[in-house]
Amino acid sequence: MKLELNSKLKKYRPLLWILVIPLLNICYGLLNHEGVRANNLMTELDAQIPFVPAFIIPYILWYPFIIVMLVVIFLKSKNTYYRTLLTFCLGLIVSYIIYYFYQTTVPRPQVNDNGIIYSLVRFIYMTDQPFNCFPSIHVLTSYLVWKGSSNCRDLSFKSRSLITLMMGAIVVSTLFVKQHYVLDIAGAIFIVEVLYYIVGKLLPFSIQAEHKASVSSSL
Repeated sequence: MKLELNSKLKKYRPLLWILVIPLLNICYGLLNHEGVRANNLMTELDAQIPFVPAFIIPYILWYPFIIVMLVVIFLKSKNTYYRTLLTFCLGLIVSYIIYYFYQTTVPRPQVNDNGIIYSLVRFIYMTDQPFNCFPSIHVLTSYLVWKGSSNCRDLSFKSRSLITLMMGAIVVSTLFVKQHYVLDIAGAIFIVEVLYYIVGKLLPFSIQAEHKASVSSSL
């Protein structure tokens, strides 16, 4: 019984690598303040996007979404899990380097209304200073786990649709709660595409190899 339990725990041990993320996140707090110059990347499109407080809900749901998705990817494909997690960590490091050398800011609206939605907005504004905007880590990580899940071939259509919907809601929420600009989103997606490709080439295994092995075993 004890050996069986140890075997099961050993199977899930790779999930402990997720703890690297909060360690790296210490850098975010150190950089989340105005530097010598905070740049503003607002475009004409950003100026037309209204402040919609209700989008604070998907914005906050980002936290459990990321953890749940990393676990799902791990359960579905170990190779994809390692590729996604390594890209995740490298994406954070690249973002922190950009924050250090090119700090940006997004001016926020005044939120004086009462109600739980507005309280949540004020809480986010209070705990996260209006810096560290380009690229958006919310978008970078949400897009990354969505991309990783697309390589998990046995996910159902319903699951994929739900993941896509959640990812999309989080991405647009960053605009509607005035945490990020359009360029912050574009930059995050670009970084994911580049790093995910590089990591896939450098790791000693590939998603394609895993798929071929599974196909061969089924023949």
